[in-house]
Amino acid sequence: MAVTLVVRLTPRGGRDAAEGWALDADGRPYLKVRVASPPVEGAANAALIAFVAKTLKIPRSAVRLAAGETARLKRLELEGVDPADVARAFGPPN
Repeated sequence: MAVTLVVRLTPRGGRDAAEGWALDADGRPYLKVRVASPPVEGAANAALIAFVAKTLKIPRSAVRLAAGETARLKRLELEGVDPADVARAFGPPN
């Protein structure tokens, strides 16, 4: 089962951390995440994937960047987890 996770990424955030949930203009939830890596040559995206995989205790290969490679809002597809796993790791979405 694949779960879609929408993330708003802040590169050069000083540390790798999830900062809770927020809602976009249409009322859809997204997870706010900061990483220490700069947005250069995919480093921030790689750090995001590593952070999400480590937090959910899944392999990095189970996390795929489905959309938003160069945007702040990114859509990740997570294999081998369900929405309850995401809620346990990051808290329930708003």
